[in-house]
Amino acid sequence: MSPARQRVEIAGRQLAVSNLDKVLFPEVGFTKAQVIDYYVRIAPVLLPHVAGRPVTFTRWPDGVEGQTFFEKNNARHAPQWVRRVTVPSPGSSRGRETLDMVLLEHVADLAWAANLAALEVHVPQWRVDADGEAGLPDLLVLDLDPGPETGIAECCAVAERLGQRLEADGLDPVVKTSGSKGMQVYAPIEAADRDHPSRYAKKLAQELSAETPDDVVWRMEKVLRPGKVLIDWSQNNPAKTTVAPYSLRARAGATVSTPIGWDEVDAVREGSLDPAALRFTTEDVLARVEEYGDLFDVAGARRAPLPEV
Repeated sequence: MSPARQRVEIAGRQLAVSNLDKVLFPEVGFTKAQVIDYYVRIAPVLLPHVAGRPVTFTRWPDGVEGQTFFEKNNARHAPQWVRRVTVPSPGSSRGRETLDMVLLEHVADLAWAANLAALEVHVPQWRVDADGEAGLPDLLVLDLDPGPETGIAECCAVAERLGQRLEADGLDPVVKTSGSKGMQVYAPIEAADRDHPSRYAKKLAQELSAETPDDVVWRMEKVLRPGKVLIDWSQNNPAKTTVAPYSLRARAGATVSTPIGWDEVDAVREGSLDPAALRFTTEDVLARVEEYGDLFDVAGARRAPLPEV
């Protein structure tokens, strides 16, 4: 084994790692070794949110200033101890009827993925069962993407409105930063069919846009978005994935998609908290988990039937 490669043991699994000194986030000097260390340390709260969900990797082998690629058909890289699942291919994967994907369910699985420079972990809003069959969506997601001239403060204002609407419909919402520009509001649900969350989310986005057309947009066209927050309801499409809570983002500062409290959303909305305070690094996130636990505890939230549309 070359000096650049070494074998380590993580949670009883033998794993070959390489180029640990490679800087993947040049702006802050964050190395591959630090990426692996973060995912190992955050595993207790991250793993429950990705377990059972086929993972799409966003890989940055030359760091965040280099080229990147999404990888759904990722099982060919995996050690034997990483669980695999074969799922129907979405329409975007040309020439394939199925994909061989992995499930990240143990701390060593996260370390293996991090060693591939899979900096971001993206998962769908549904899980597979013990036989690998896809179930109905169990999460609703509303992705808030600020357009030009808007930012996290405007997202907090929209998130507050969405949270109130979801609660009025009997749901129990949670919220996180995207780790980039925006935020995501989630709720654990019981869906009637695979397209049920998309129908509901689209209707909700249309309603908020109709109420405040100068602040909210539900359509994707970029020309409509300056000065407004897009409620991206389409992330509920079963073929799509969203960045997982506690995932790193491939951004210059090595930021993290971070669960936050509704009190923090209110504080930004009311002007008592600087929106910049909702930008978190890995050390910030680890400290928050130690202090607050998992603020994205959907397993402990109330799971309710999604209203029919």
